[in-house]
Amino acid sequence: MALDGKHTFGSIGDIRVSFIEKKIDKSRKDFLKNLLEHNGLEVIVEEEKRKSEEEPQLYTVGVTDITFNPVVAVFERKLKTFDGHKVNPEYWNQESENTAPQYWDKK
Repeated sequence: MALDGKHTFGSIGDIRVSFIEKKIDKSRKDFLKNLLEHNGLEVIVEEEKRKSEEEPQLYTVGVTDITFNPVVAVFERKLKTFDGHKVNPEYWNQESENTAPQYWDKK
């Protein structure tokens, strides 16, 4: 899911959350959960309901800090990778492990 600029929030169970991404697969959920927890955020994950057992399991990821906006955090370079570098959009979208390029430096 691309960074779309909308700050959405709601509830997962009885907990108010700022939604990070919805309807994502397990590998994306694991990546986001680990990255956000590494940055000190409390992550809540909810399994999406499936119509049948054959459909893949999808997840919704949220954080308990309802003021957290992933777009702002990524573009203001507030998040850190596991090795201490700053998260950029390519890293967030799992397009690249390279954290050196800036978002305005698209080539």
